[in-house]
Amino acid sequence: MPDKNNIPAHVAIIMDGNGRWAKSRRLPRTMGHNAGLKAMKEIVKHANVLGIKYLTVYAFSTENWKRSKEEVNGIFKLLISYVASELEELKENNVKVHILGRWTQMPDSVIESLSRLIEGTKSDTGLQLNIALNYGGRDEITMAAQKLAAAAVAGQILPEDISQEDISGALYTGQEGIPDPDLLIRTSGEMRISNYLLWQIAYSEMVFTDLYWPDFTPEALDKAIEEYQNRKRRFGGR
Repeated sequence: MPDKNNIPAHVAIIMDGNGRWAKSRRLPRTMGHNAGLKAMKEIVKHANVLGIKYLTVYAFSTENWKRSKEEVNGIFKLLISYVASELEELKENNVKVHILGRWTQMPDSVIESLSRLIEGTKSDTGLQLNIALNYGGRDEITMAAQKLAAAAVAGQILPEDISQEDISGALYTGQEGIPDPDLLIRTSGEMRISNYLLWQIAYSEMVFTDLYWPDFTPEALDKAIEEYQNRKRRFGGR
């Protein structure tokens, strides 16, 4: 079991491998996403028990629109189903939900469901579950740059005075006071960042696992955290 005195405050996860999990079982890709959602439910519960303060999961990227219409619509239906089935349990477990990304550009049915989820958990004070939807790291940085440029044009800030803290504060995470991830986990054996939290993970520890996301269990999360705990974070120092 991980050392409860050294639990990362913020864990970010790239939930990869749903499609390959389904393909290996000769199932439709939508079945892989369904299995992945079940895995996410268990990880959220376990993260809450461990005392993780922020859990950020990559659910739908700005690039995922390139996938087939059937797969994209299947993902949206799962999101709506997730809200319907999990809202009460999330509230009971004191989990607060926040959305990162341009989620208000998604279909109306998804927006309505997510709005209920955000409103229904806004008073919760336990684990904060950040769901990255219609999210891209470069898009987020571009949005932050535009926001700061507008402030400079309005005379609210001098360009030469813009600091790293200002940029961090203009990001989706900074607007909500979310700290940078201590640990980034990616499943499925891929070793890429895939346009995820590009600014925020500058000094995050990274753990890659060959497990497909639907096979990522609470025990696998424990193992990743134990690996994190066995490292010495230097933040550029010696």
